[in-house]
Order: sequence, then structure tokens, then C-alpha cells
Amino acid sequence: MQIEFADVSDVGHREDNQDRAAVVANRGAALLVAMDGMGGHADGALAAEIGRKTLVDAFNAEPHPLFDPLGFLHLSLGRAHEAVVAAGRTLPIEHRPRATCAVCLVQDASAYWAHLGDSRVYHIRNGVLLERTRDHSHVEQLLRDGVIREEEVHGHPMRNYVDCCIGGEPALPDMTVSRRHALEPGDILLVCSDGLWANLRDADIAAFWKPDGRPLAQALSDLVDRAVAASAPHSDNATAAALRWTG
Repeated sequence: MQIEFADVSDVGHREDNQDRAAVVANRGAALLVAMDGMGGHADGALAAEIGRKTLVDAFNAEPHPLFDPLGFLHLSLGRAHEAVVAAGRTLPIEHRPRATCAVCLVQDASAYWAHLGDSRVYHIRNGVLLERTRDHSHVEQLLRDGVIREEEVHGHPMRNYVDCCIGGEPALPDMTVSRRHALEPGDILLVCSDGLWANLRDADIAAFWKPDGRPLAQALSDLVDRAVAASAPHSDNATAAALRWTG
């Protein structure tokens, strides 16, 4: 594969960074991961790190390209959930580590993705948003039901209430696993925590990279800086991983 990739994580205006990101790539496939440890729960950083490591280890253990990419996403996210649950099994339910996550697999000129909670995947072509995941959250449901408008999402008092995550309860959480998405040269896949998109518009995120000679890593770093500035002085951890497929 001919690809360019990068990941960036900024603590924002928090005391510690509970986000984790990873990009793992070889000649046959690439995996992008964004994990957001839930700040309202103890050991959010632990949940994010366990989830990231479980997904990366599962990817590295497979031959590439993967025979069943959608099956891999479902199974490996289930394993990540079980690993985080195990880490908090002896704790009261309110103190068990939890994290939201977004993961994207690229191979054979195709992308496949999955997510839980309000971490997102964006598919961008020529500076335009083709598709993004829809959050597992109370506010997203209000939006779908027509109760609120898109411009009301960012300031809604229940924006941070998510309906599912990895960790916490032992039962396997609901997750959204995508269909296959065909790629064209120049397409960008981006996975991120809500600290990145919280106060940026989808169109701003879609336009973060331009064919002006800047490396993808620099463009992604600039986008994260904009996200932190847009939420100042109370910005969350802002984390993203991106891949540009060139052929």
C-alpha cells in the first residue's frame, strides 16, 4: 500500500491525558485506533491503554490483508471490552474503567470501521466529508428524532452522555461496524476522540488537509491545536489518527 499516516494526542486543559491513539501499518493493511478514557470514571487512561493494546496486538497477530475485516473488528473490539472489564472486575460498578473508541482498517483499496460511544470515524475526499459515524449518545438520538437541530448539538447540556462503551458492565456492548467503503487515491480516514470534534464543524475537519505540500502529520497537529483553542479554557484531551491512501 502507498499511504501516509500520523497520530496526535494533546492533553488540552486537563491535568492528565486519558486518550490513546495508534496507527499500525504494513504492506498489506493498516489499523487506526482512537480511544477516549471516560473522565467521569476512575482509570479512564487505563481503559484506553488496555483497549489500544488489545486492538494493536490482535491486528499484529493476523496475516495481512485480513481475510474477514468486519469479523476482525467485531471480535477484537469484543476482546478489548473483555480485557477492560477484567481490569475493573473487583471494583464497584461506578468506579470501573471505561472508554469510547473508534477503529478503522484499511486494505485492498477499501476501508472498514467500527465505533462505540462518541469517538468518531471520518471519511474525507478532496476536502469534503463523505461519511462519518453517528455517535452512540443521547444527543445523537435527539438529533435523529428531530428534537434538536445540528447547530444545537455542540452546546447541549447532555452532549457528554454516551449510551455504550468498552469496559464497565460485562455484557458485550452494542457497537456499530460499517460495510466496506471503496477508496480513491487521496482519500483520508480519520479517527478521533470527542475532544477533537466537540467545537469544530464537520466541514472544518474535512478540510484539515490540503494538497499544499504540508505533511499529513503537520496538518493533523494543526487540526488538534485548533480543536484545543476552540474549546479553551476548558478543552478536553484532543486525539486523532489519520491515514491518506494514495494507491
